[in-house]
Amino acid sequence: MSMHRKTITLTAQQDGWVKGQIEAGHFGNDSEYIRHLIRRDQLEKERLAALRQALLAGEASGSPKSLDLPAIKAAGRARSKASR
Repeated sequence: MSMHRKTITLTAQQDGWVKGQIEAGHFGNDSEYIRHLIRRDQLEKERLAALRQALLAGEASGSPKSLDLPAIKAAGRARSKASR
């Protein structure tokens, strides 16, 4: 994987936070911490996109059907007994 050098500017508080993360042993250097934050942001964006897609699929699936809670509970109890 090729690396690209970037220059960023942090406030004193932000710089102190990053240094604290490194001193605590969570990361080896500033770059590791920044890459971690980017990966975390990417995963969060992917998770939100999947959630939005699931919501759209749910909305497009048709009218909601009423729940039969007693039947759901009975089915759960039957599955529980069958797995024993």
